Amino acid sequence: MGDTLEFNEIYQEVKGCWNDGRLRFSKQAVVYKSSKTGKVDSISVPELIQAQWRRVCLGHGIKLATSTGHVYKYDGFRDTDFEKISEYFKANYKVELTEKDMCVKGWNWGTAKFLGPLLSFDVNDSPVFEIPLSSVSQCATGKNEVTLEFHQNDDAEVSLMEVRFYVPPSTGDDGADPVEAFAQNVLSKADVIQATGDALCIFKELQCLTPRGRYDIRIYPTFLHLHGKTFDYKIPYTTVLRLFLLPHKDQRQMFFVISLDPPIKQGQTRYHFLILLFSKEEDITLTLNMSEEDVEKRFEGKLSKNMSGSLYEMVSRVMKALVNRKITVPGSFQGHSGAQCITCSYKASSGLLYPLERGFIYVHKPPVHLRFEEISCVNFARGTTTTRSFDFEIETKQGSQYTFSSIEREEYGKLFDFVSAKKLNIKNRGFKELAGVNPIDLVDSDDDQHDAYLERMKEEGKIREEANDSDDSEGESGEYDSNASASDSSGDGGDDSEDDSRKKKPAKKPKMSKEKEKKPRKSGDTGAPKRPMSAYMLWLNSSRERIKSENPGISITEISKKAGEMWKQLAKDKKEEWEQKAEEAKKQYEKAMKEYKESGGSSSTPSKKYEPTDNQPYLHSQLVIHPTVNIAKAQVRYQPHTYNYLNNRGNDKNWSKWRSWLTDD
Repeated sequence: MGDTLEFNEIYQEVKGCWNDGRLRFSKQAVVYKSSKTGKVDSISVPELIQAQWRRVCLGHGIKLATSTGHVYKYDGFRDTDFEKISEYFKANYKVELTEKDMCVKGWNWGTAKFLGPLLSFDVNDSPVFEIPLSSVSQCATGKNEVTLEFHQNDDAEVSLMEVRFYVPPSTGDDGADPVEAFAQNVLSKADVIQATGDALCIFKELQCLTPRGRYDIRIYPTFLHLHGKTFDYKIPYTTVLRLFLLPHKDQRQMFFVISLDPPIKQGQTRYHFLILLFSKEEDITLTLNMSEEDVEKRFEGKLSKNMSGSLYEMVSRVMKALVNRKITVPGSFQGHSGAQCITCSYKASSGLLYPLERGFIYVHKPPVHLRFEEISCVNFARGTTTTRSFDFEIETKQGSQYTFSSIEREEYGKLFDFVSAKKLNIKNRGFKELAGVNPIDLVDSDDDQHDAYLERMKEEGKIREEANDSDDSEGESGEYDSNASASDSSGDGGDDSEDDSRKKKPAKKPKMSKEKEKKPRKSGDTGAPKRPMSAYMLWLNSSRERIKSENPGISITEISKKAGEMWKQLAKDKKEEWEQKAEEAKKQYEKAMKEYKESGGSSSTPSKKYEPTDNQPYLHSQLVIHPTVNIAKAQVRYQPHTYNYLNNRGNDKNWSKWRSWLTDD
């Protein structure tokens, strides 16, 4: 047997709802971590005083009791796990795992026993059910009855609202009321919020973003009281999961975020996060409503009776001491602007995304907290409306997807490096199904995007230019109407009465332009020596990799810009070194070119003229299809070699359709 023993899919009951997690037994402690909330229960081995194995609704369960009075119950074990756990307890713990049978008689009368934080209802010394007193929200007494009301869990499909106990009158001589004694035992351990006594301190008119408004915050020993103009909230410290202190991007404000489970409710709206906004310039002097001895005894130096400083520091310091949880702050991440957050949009609102050491948090509307351990993969996607920004998508293991959009493309390199360093799975599929795209192309492709209108204009310009060139060189007259328009060709199949009613204009004679000699274009000589590079290009080729390594994530266009700045700042002696290399390359090129010309190289490799073949048609459909059909026909007719080539194709049906199209007026 190893040093540790782990079990997955172990469930913990939380106010009527089952939360799964992972339970690990080690020689030092028993640790349970919830998969839903990330909350960790750590039980030190020396504190264990009792361990029971019981048959429960989810198979088998284990109940652990500690010397501090806490009781932990975990369910979801198999029957075969008993031997394995029992042997581990015998080998590493001083506590023996014992089997405990539950009473299934169905009786509704028995004995109520208060065992630390539990109320156990037993029949013949066998428990029928147990009630965690921390789940009790209210306790009311009657003549011979005690009514317990419970906190509700929004995730539970069915909730237990209340339980009533009938307490028979006492027959003893002590004179104590059994109903009141029962109620006092419940209230001593129950999570009942009662504002007894004065608050430790009060913070006036604090700006709250969620729920929105200004609230007076009263700090009590066991709960937090928010008093506003319309709503009041009492938040027990046991419902606080995490605390965050986040700097705003403007460096003048601070967010203080309190994560809650269960959330507070305002009508049908539930708030899982309480977000306070502070100004860094606002200071406060705070005096706790306690004696110095009590402050020292309770908080052990974390707080003092008189404190002064920034308002956000005082609030966070007091909350940390009372809740007894660490405050999470941004880590080493630093964006393009130097801030520790990224401006983006989530759903319909703009906000700030903070990459933390163990997760991401987005504030403020709606706030989202995602831990790395619950993230399945992330994706960098092209923006939906512009390529000057990109989207950052996060998929969780539960199948949920969160898309943070409109992130400036300058933030890509920093965010990509952060995600890579945290070893998160990156799923590069681009926008929708844009597979196989380099992530950097999603950011720097603004100049390469396809413009359909521009491409069409280029094609039309080429056709007009070729038609004009043919007109100048050949000088032949044809059936070309220089004033033809798109409406002329589209009206060929129209109503004949309209054509008769219109007054036909006499066709103008085509102008005969003078023949101009066209200079033959120089064909490229593939055998000639290559021209030498300049001093700057020689330096750039040798320094390109160094620039990439010094600037990770830099784009191709930014490399040229960066290189130009570095070349300008280069020392004079360094430049002379590269200019000397360029001069030597130029001399070698002139020498090689001279030898090449003397050997007749330039005349021995004439350029090959393109000749059409059966597999390479001379005429493509893109050159014929044109908004003005007459122009396209005239273009082909002004090229006799093309027209004759089509006629010589014989009975080839693929070419006969072009010939009929040209002759069909």
